[in-house]
Amino acid sequence: MKTKLSILLLVFLLSSMGLMAQNFYKERIPKTEVLSIGVGPSFIYADNGGTYRNFNFPWNPAASISYTKRFHPHWGLKATGGVQWIESGNRNPSQRVQDHWNLYGSAFQFNGHAFHADVMPLFYLIPYVNHMNRSWVNLYAGLGLGIMHVERQEAFSLEPDAQFRRANITTGYVPFRAGISFRLGDLSDIALEGTMLFTFSDNLDGNENFNRFGDHLAQAQIVYKRFLAKRKK
Repeated sequence: MKTKLSILLLVFLLSSMGLMAQNFYKERIPKTEVLSIGVGPSFIYADNGGTYRNFNFPWNPAASISYTKRFHPHWGLKATGGVQWIESGNRNPSQRVQDHWNLYGSAFQFNGHAFHADVMPLFYLIPYVNHMNRSWVNLYAGLGLGIMHVERQEAFSLEPDAQFRRANITTGYVPFRAGISFRLGDLSDIALEGTMLFTFSDNLDGNENFNRFGDHLAQAQIVYKRFLAKRKK
């Protein structure tokens, strides 16, 4: 009986050691693919978006999902898709401003969604080869190119009974992202990320050429990152 128990115990120990060795080997294989999900506040810089010098403009939610492939200790390639809620904020413009908007047929109010997708190279300040030996904090930034589609409703007065009509526009943009990430565990990080989407259009809001710049989007997000297991061939 004792011999049988000894054999069973030995088999169990050998199996456990084998599993530990396999797990150790798996963790030594670098995981270079990361899936990220982010949410946070955002605003749009637009002709009728608000009074920016007084910080009087509406904030709305934004969400994103991204996939990153790291191909160098310092560099990765990131693809991102997301949506941002947008709306006008200039609730009480001067009569001069209203006359200008009426003259050029510009929208006084708008609300809607901006759907966007982009690709960018990403630079990590602190390099690492294996996800297991990455530092507890890292800084990253990137600049890329993307496409945006805006679906909105717009009105051409500030009257309470103003009639809204649907409109849409598609344009390109240059995204800039920068963030600081903190290690949560072997396979996960949490990051604070800021994004600017510099678009090629001044008509996301139905109101053109009122200010000196185009329409641009800004986002601040909390991002959860998860390293993906190596796919079997």
